[in-house]
Amino acid sequence: MDIIRLDEGQAAVTPCVATIGFFDGVHRGHRHLIRQVTEEARQRSLSSLVVTFDRHPRQVLGSGYCPRMLTTFTERLHLLSRTGADRCVVLPFDRRLASLSARDFMREMLRDRLGVKVLVAGYDSRFGAGRNEGFDDYVAYGREMDMDVIRGAELTMAGVSVSSSVIRSLLDEGEVSMAARCLGYPYMLAGTVVTGEQVGRRLGFPTANILPEDDTQLIPAPGVYAVNVDQPEAGRRLEGMMNIGMRPTFDGHKMTLEVHVFDFDGDLYDKRIAISFVSRLRGERKFRNGGELAAQLAEDEAAAKAELLRMKSEE
Repeated sequence: MDIIRLDEGQAAVTPCVATIGFFDGVHRGHRHLIRQVTEEARQRSLSSLVVTFDRHPRQVLGSGYCPRMLTTFTERLHLLSRTGADRCVVLPFDRRLASLSARDFMREMLRDRLGVKVLVAGYDSRFGAGRNEGFDDYVAYGREMDMDVIRGAELTMAGVSVSSSVIRSLLDEGEVSMAARCLGYPYMLAGTVVTGEQVGRRLGFPTANILPEDDTQLIPAPGVYAVNVDQPEAGRRLEGMMNIGMRPTFDGHKMTLEVHVFDFDGDLYDKRIAISFVSRLRGERKFRNGGELAAQLAEDEAAAKAELLRMKSEE
């Protein structure tokens, strides 16, 4: 896939079938839509195009709410590059772009600058200033400018339409297993290992404290999780259990992300690691003392190892 960063005034006109969206997470629903684009392009002997943005529109519009991200910008482009589309154009989302009506966006951006002949709109897609127009309007505007507009089919799992907002809700509840089913891969959080308070070490369960590399990324609900731990620099994958929470047993007042890596005796300080969430073992709890917590951590470790072994056997 060719990835093109399109600046103001630039054009990349190639007759194509396209879809447009932010595509946070590039989940199964997104990939289902993009497959429809590539199939339509094949049938019409056109190229296939994914149009996305360099930042979430709400980051520019300043509406008071911006969702936590499922993927970093780099991860999003990497995942899009594996969808099978011919090209991905990244538009800089700024105030001018935000001010365009749906009709103007279709004419100026899609038709004139990108050469879109067919637009496959997501089943719930809305674009243009105010997001007041919908699919029937897009179809009408398309007729004016010789552009076919097709509604993409949605993807449902367990009776729920797969979307980025649904996946965020699952992660907010700690449902990382179902989130992984919707994503098509385990949810991942990357960061650098920093110095902590050594509480886990004193309990016999040393932990690596993680500073996330992107402070806009969503952190799953507090609790204990079975995880895989990738260390890209060393090219290795380890296993462990992760705690997300406030350390209530020790009257903590700050959210921490700590991972205990199984059977590991190396140095991870200042190293970048990536955590892949496999399953949630339990919620956050306050224990009467350190000894009671250590006993629970031993049970958590056994449960995490059993869960990770089960997942490997199903691969």
